[in-house]
Amino acid sequence: MELHLEKITNFNWHDIEDLRVTRDQKNFLPDNVTSLAYAGIVRELGFHVFTFGIYKGEKPIGFAMIGYDIPYEPDDDLNEIYRFTRSSYFIWRFMIDKRYQGRGYGREAMNLILDFIKTGPCRKAKYAWLCYDPGNVVARRLYASLGFEEVKEAYSSEDDEILAVLKL
Repeated sequence: MELHLEKITNFNWHDIEDLRVTRDQKNFLPDNVTSLAYAGIVRELGFHVFTFGIYKGEKPIGFAMIGYDIPYEPDDDLNEIYRFTRSSYFIWRFMIDKRYQGRGYGREAMNLILDFIKTGPCRKAKYAWLCYDPGNVVARRLYASLGFEEVKEAYSSEDDEILAVLKL
């Protein structure tokens, strides 16, 4: 399918800003411009954040944002449930534009993201993790098929998100 990741720069971020999810998915994640702005803020705080456009040839079809050693909770070092979030990679944002969904690009793109993580761009890690809305059945199925396991103890009805972890 010829998918590849391209680091988002000053020259290609406009490619990513126009990508959209379906109307039913809008509540699952913020728009890409908001995510890019948030990535800049988090970098300023001293954390590692990687932002990528997902491209099919020259055509942008998706967006990914990955963090390293991003605490889920400020005091997660005190909480054994969240221990896997330390010194690990967080797949913070992942989306495929609505025009390209249902074609297998999500699976291929996630495999590219996991390949990138396994190179240890910050350092090698034992885990990659992500969060998703329990209503996002398609994402839940995709992540489970890739080996992500839900951390039932970490489910928070307040945040209304499920955490899932993958042993690398």
